[in-house]
Amino acid sequence: MIEPLRLSLQLATASSLILLALGVPLAWVLARRRFLGRRLLETVLLLPLTLPPTVLGFYLLQLLGAHGPLAAITGLTWAFSFPGLLVGSVLFSLPFALTAFREAFFALDEDWLAVASVFGATRWQRWRMVILPLTWPSLLSGVILAFAHTLGEFGVVLMLGGNIPGRTQVVSTYLYDLVQSLDLGGANRAALTLLVTSFVLVYTARWCEEWGRARLQSGRA
Repeated sequence: MIEPLRLSLQLATASSLILLALGVPLAWVLARRRFLGRRLLETVLLLPLTLPPTVLGFYLLQLLGAHGPLAAITGLTWAFSFPGLLVGSVLFSLPFALTAFREAFFALDEDWLAVASVFGATRWQRWRMVILPLTWPSLLSGVILAFAHTLGEFGVVLMLGGNIPGRTQVVSTYLYDLVQSLDLGGANRAALTLLVTSFVLVYTARWCEEWGRARLQSGRA
């Protein structure tokens, strides 16, 4: 189980870092800006919350496979590879990170930003001195939830990655193989690993969320 676990952790870490870089500015725009098409953009970004993972995996397979647009334009094929798994994981976990980030920005008191502006703070200074110090626990909560969600994902990685040992087989698909081969002892160990890890991650995320909410309410940086 070492190799599937290593690949799972590598995938979840890379996906979480990308979601942090991508999700924070997106969440800020959705939470603090009003523009034409905002609701449509939100719907598209949050669609994986209700979309069956196999549906997303199927369309990504068409997009990133040997006969898809990516191969036609660049000659690259990301289906059944780690980069393909990474794209699928980012898209599938984006709503979880985005929701947590957006709620943090919703709760941010506008008066703190106004005070910073009065004192001549630039946009970057407002982010560095006000926004990030007040919201980082909530942002961390979103990253942890995205990490946990990626770690346990099955449908997208199976459809897009093909469950290839040593290349695209993560713990969730490894567990599926063990059950298929009736190795219930190995399946129990793999399932217990995911269960304990997910419990710790979700507990930590909730603690960060509550801490972040308290900081936002008190305005302490």
